[in-house]
Amino acid sequence: MPGLLTLRRYQVSWLAHDIAAGVVLATILVPVGIAYAVASGVPGIHGLYATIVPLLAYALLGPSRILVLGPDSSLAAVILGVVLPLSGGDPNRAVALAGMMAVVSGIVCILAGLARLGFVTELLSKPIRYGYMNGIALTVLISQLPKLFGFSVEGDGPLRRLWATAEAVLGGRTNWTEFAVGAGTLAVILLLKNNKRLPSILIAVVGATAIVGWLDLAAGADVSVLGPLPQGLPAFAIPWLTYTDMVPVLIGGCAVALVSFADTSVLSRAYAARTGMNVDPNQEMVGLGVANLAAGFFQGFPVSGSSSRTPVAEAAGARTQLTGVVGALAVALLLLVAPNLLQYLPTATLAAVVIASAVGLIEVADLTRIYRIQRWEFWLSIVCFVGVAVLGAIPGIGLAIAIAVIEFLWDAWRPHSAVLGRAEGVKGYHDITRYPNARQISGLVLFRWDAPLFFANAEFFKERVLDAAAKAPAPVRWLVVAAEPVTSVDVTAADTLAELDKTLDGAGIELCFAELKDPVKDKLKRFGLLDKIGEKFFFPTVGAAVSSYVDSHAVDWVDWEDRSPPGHGS
Repeated sequence: MPGLLTLRRYQVSWLAHDIAAGVVLATILVPVGIAYAVASGVPGIHGLYATIVPLLAYALLGPSRILVLGPDSSLAAVILGVVLPLSGGDPNRAVALAGMMAVVSGIVCILAGLARLGFVTELLSKPIRYGYMNGIALTVLISQLPKLFGFSVEGDGPLRRLWATAEAVLGGRTNWTEFAVGAGTLAVILLLKNNKRLPSILIAVVGATAIVGWLDLAAGADVSVLGPLPQGLPAFAIPWLTYTDMVPVLIGGCAVALVSFADTSVLSRAYAARTGMNVDPNQEMVGLGVANLAAGFFQGFPVSGSSSRTPVAEAAGARTQLTGVVGALAVALLLLVAPNLLQYLPTATLAAVVIASAVGLIEVADLTRIYRIQRWEFWLSIVCFVGVAVLGAIPGIGLAIAIAVIEFLWDAWRPHSAVLGRAEGVKGYHDITRYPNARQISGLVLFRWDAPLFFANAEFFKERVLDAAAKAPAPVRWLVVAAEPVTSVDVTAADTLAELDKTLDGAGIELCFAELKDPVKDKLKRFGLLDKIGEKFFFPTVGAAVSSYVDSHAVDWVDWEDRSPPGHGS
């Protein structure tokens, strides 16, 4: 429990900073939590429930000292994708669905953390992450546009909702007063966004709420408002579901776990680097999992690390997790003492808060850089983006995962390989395609394989070796595999090596290995290949293999070092 460890080492000088930062943080937690709840398809009060309990849980089990957890725009589209079609407009059912998604996400994260699988999100390359996050941002933005214009629409999928929104606007359904409130809120947030001294969201939300309440726009201009919040704290409740709901909730919960941990781990590492601390990704996964479990069982919904509220805590002087505890207690105090304080908060303002956050998720600059330096990865990102935008958040994330797996397997399935030769003036043996003037030893092929050997690439390895032998400038007597990059060999690959050795032996060619790592060599010994090939044909270095070949075959060969003028060294 990292929180207890921090408490044992707590310095009194930190206390004032943590309390002040917690109070400042609370002013942002309230409007943002409500906004993301509405965007996720559940009543706004549950955004505060999903703020209080997870912050307390993470303060105890989270490894990052200042990371702020809570409802987040990156999860809104995923949650809404499950809640909207299954709830049928019933808010209690929506809360149960979202709560069970949080429970599923929490269990997945905890199990993955205990199994030390914190590295899994690293399997999603940066272009793929950009693609699905840009798609989620667009999905969230489209879902909030009707609320900004003051109406509601029906539509399954982002594109259909966008089309329905456009039809409603052209059909004259816009509530222009509500649109003015929402657009004004959005303008204030975006204009003040880069000013670290001014809390842009707080200013915009307080201003819009005050104007609507003062002018009585809720009654006079039919502006939708939040209304009074229930008084009291969240109670423990098991989110019961029907059997038919379980499959989509399980899929949605797993998608939430992936997105939330990807975001949280990146954010956590970034702030750990800035403060000179180390963060264990497995502990981060456990902390996030417990926070989600707490949210699910206390009337909340899935949470993630927040890239908008964490900087607020940092800028306000946060030192430890106590900042989050103070923020959570301040929100709880609001619910106990003044639940009606936000009753005139406009729905269009909440939509503007979510839209501003979604805009912040969109990555363009780095994608432009990727387009310049690696065109195919840019288009990979675009495919993921289109997948989320067209299919929806959950199928789109599934597509992103599938593409990530294919990308990973493709790199390992068709890795780089090279025939090596001696280039004048350069130590070692190098790719003859890079050094066209490199000399090769008569009867010897040096072949380098730049990947592990496993079932997916074993046959390709065999083809490349036989091709190298066939294209050699002289009849081949030895073929040496420069195997330093080979970090593993599985059973399928071992059987393919046995077949290759038999094929080469039939052609009068000895199969040899150089620079093979000891753990890999131990595997080959267990597979019986060490005895089959012959231990004497395993060399510690490529140079040792060359020397053995030259000595045993009386080849006229002089390395360039030996031809250097005296006094010039090697």
